[in-house]
Amino acid sequence: MQDILGELDARRARARLGGGDKRIEAQHKRGKLSARERIEVLLDEGSFEEWDMFVEHRCTDFGMGDQTIPGDGVVTGHGTINGRKVFVFSQDFTVFGGSLSSSHAQKICKIMDKAVQVGAPVIGLNDSGGARIQEGIDSLAGYADVFQRNILASGVVPQISVIMGPCAGGAVYSPAMTDFIFMVKDTSYMFVTGPDVVKTVTNETVTAEELGGARTHTSKSSVADNAFENDVETLTQVRRLYDFLPASNREPAPKRVAYDDPHRQELALDSLIPANPNKPYDMMELITKVVDEGDFFEIQPDFARNIIVGFGRMDGRTVGIVANQPMVLAGCLDIDSSRKAARFVRFCDCFNIPIVTFVDVPGFLPGTAQEYGGIIKHGAKLLFAYGEATVPKVTVITRKAYGGAYDVMSSKHLRGDVNYAWPTAEIAVMGPKGAVEIIFRADIGDQEKMDERAETYRQRFANPFIAGHRGFIDDVIQPHNTRWRIINSLRMLEHKELLNPPKKHNNLPL
Repeated sequence: MQDILGELDARRARARLGGGDKRIEAQHKRGKLSARERIEVLLDEGSFEEWDMFVEHRCTDFGMGDQTIPGDGVVTGHGTINGRKVFVFSQDFTVFGGSLSSSHAQKICKIMDKAVQVGAPVIGLNDSGGARIQEGIDSLAGYADVFQRNILASGVVPQISVIMGPCAGGAVYSPAMTDFIFMVKDTSYMFVTGPDVVKTVTNETVTAEELGGARTHTSKSSVADNAFENDVETLTQVRRLYDFLPASNREPAPKRVAYDDPHRQELALDSLIPANPNKPYDMMELITKVVDEGDFFEIQPDFARNIIVGFGRMDGRTVGIVANQPMVLAGCLDIDSSRKAARFVRFCDCFNIPIVTFVDVPGFLPGTAQEYGGIIKHGAKLLFAYGEATVPKVTVITRKAYGGAYDVMSSKHLRGDVNYAWPTAEIAVMGPKGAVEIIFRADIGDQEKMDERAETYRQRFANPFIAGHRGFIDDVIQPHNTRWRIINSLRMLEHKELLNPPKKHNNLPL
């Protein structure tokens, strides 16, 4: 018996060593943790239970029959983050460059299938050279098997991808279908074709970092949601995000004990809006003042900065927050901000997370670049997302809400549950100046008369009370009471039930 137990320990030790000490040391020299070290940082201490430690590839071509390493380049299993169940796979770059074989893919598929069955999120730590070339079609089939699991798990359990090294070719499509992607600055990259292929086909000279590095994907392409300085910080931020998310679509948004007084007033908000309607202010100040303990986890902070999306807590329960940012493009909606917010709203609706929307939007950004880029369809994505969402929706209009952008930003007409306005809110088809220039076009040369008419328009339409008369605004509230009014509304909406008409699926304006 002791011999058998000794052999088991020896086999476990060999599997845990992966590609060996020299390759692990090479990882460390590049500023990267090993696959198992990453799991230790991500999960609660001692909670990880590994599956398929002894799985090996079955390829015999190109001398592969003599090269087998237990685990075959990926560590899989389940554990906990702050006591809550999660399934994890961590690709091991020290074993065949983390390349995906048929066996490697089967290990990933096994934990994804189980995660859907038990209702727990999946976190993938990606560090792979791509498909294992020696296996040919078998490795490609393995990728497709993983893709199919991503698709079926979408909207059922949260899926988080962490890019911690190379992720190229077909490998990029699995993270792309997950809910959130984090990257590590300077050590991770994603692209469909690498710099050498780009040079050959298009004659462009570009580095891997420029083509698919963290800065590119967080600020230009919007493929990634955020990037951090190193492996440890990235995994710590994944733990923080995980705390905001429910385990599956079968559960309500997570709630924890709140120590922040729900009745807390913020008198500074009474002076947040400048007297000059064209002067910007920082919407982030409003967000951090109304959420519990000022704790706000922003998603895609470096992309489409004219809109803010992210998670906070109110009264201890997770809420998704969407807010126009007047500091950038005056808070206008454009192609990028519409896409960014639409995806976030749909995620919240998938996982029963209430949506709080702060509105200060002068309209959609004009121009040929926007029209040629398809702003009509992209703007419709956000409209569609809000109108489709059945979770509790609370909206606060702080200043401008003009034209179609007023409708899009979770208005009462898109089944907004509770819609508030500050006394400074201006709700109209357009701003006073533009309106009178259209209505009184013949008098444009008479500046005094036009100014007088603009002021008349402002008093008549550019305020929240006309919308209040129609019931499109439920109440005009004091800014310093915003936190309590939102929390009280969310408490009232906690058991809201609303169903969309039966359908196979909708046809989102992609």
